Amino acid sequence: MTTGPAGPAPISPEARRALEAELADARTERAAVAATLRGGEGVGDRADEADELQRVSDLARLDRRIREIEGRLTEGAIAGSPRTGTVGMGSAVTLRFADGVTETFEISEIANEMDDSLVTDDSPLGLALLGRRAGETVEYDTPGGRMSATVVSIGQGRQQA
Repeated sequence: MTTGPAGPAPISPEARRALEAELADARTERAAVAATLRGGEGVGDRADEADELQRVSDLARLDRRIREIEGRLTEGAIAGSPRTGTVGMGSAVTLRFADGVTETFEISEIANEMDDSLVTDDSPLGLALLGRRAGETVEYDTPGGRMSATVVSIGQGRQQA
């Protein structure tokens, strides 16, 4: 879970959909792996034993990931909509850059190559924005050097409005 001093972290609709899809895939894979376990029957040679141990390990890994995803989805449901007073997960943040250009971004857990308006919470810009309020200026590193931007406004992400 990604709880912090402010409690459970909201989750954007896009991240929720991605996690729900991953959860469905993990459950399907888990069922397939579980179906191959011999369940106490005599295991053949060492290769068969190694395969069985690998499947048990895969099952444990899948169970852990399923619990993680279920926990994050529950946390997101408890947290509700993103805050609008400070930048958080799922917030739509309008920034004014040093060159005067104004752009709006949505803070997300999941990157999407097709959507330039999403900024992940663990990116340099995302990390600089989390917890900030309108009027504050943030600085962050880019491959081209240090950049700065001023938070113009904070609202709910476009997918939640």
